[in-house]
Amino acid sequence: MSSDPLVAEARAEGRAAPREPSLGLGAEAADMILTLTVAGQPCGIPVLAVRDVLGPQTITRIPLAPPEIAGSLNLRGRIVTAIDLRRRLMLPDRPPGQRPMSVVVDHHGELYSLLADEVGDVLSVDPAERAPNPPTLEPFWREVSLGVHRLGEQLLVVLDVERLMRFG
Repeated sequence: MSSDPLVAEARAEGRAAPREPSLGLGAEAADMILTLTVAGQPCGIPVLAVRDVLGPQTITRIPLAPPEIAGSLNLRGRIVTAIDLRRRLMLPDRPPGQRPMSVVVDHHGELYSLLADEVGDVLSVDPAERAPNPPTLEPFWREVSLGVHRLGEQLLVVLDVERLMRFG
């Protein structure tokens, strides 16, 4: 039984609980990637890092925060810092009126929302098919990427949540 208040609240209300990464998932979960799009670039996050996926949310700006911090949002009574992946990945700002989706991740016991333009499917990928970062990839992208997978004519950049969260 979980001691996480979000899991307990969801169960009490009869909703699906946020997934607990260490419980009930087989070894195949380590080979699964949640796909998302940021400024037209297909990206992925290991599914074991994902706690929740949310549609557009009301985000409250945080004064004097770094530019990649979009603000904070309320997730079932818990304040979650929202990180704009476009800014974090040094991509152009989101067009006016386009509302991002949130991929909630747990980083050292704190929840963070990674704001993406679109969230796609969960793909099962073969780790042996993951290629190292190409030398032509921007240096910052190489720093926050675990490698790439070919999806048809595009490359899916697998983001490293741990490295994405290093600010400063």
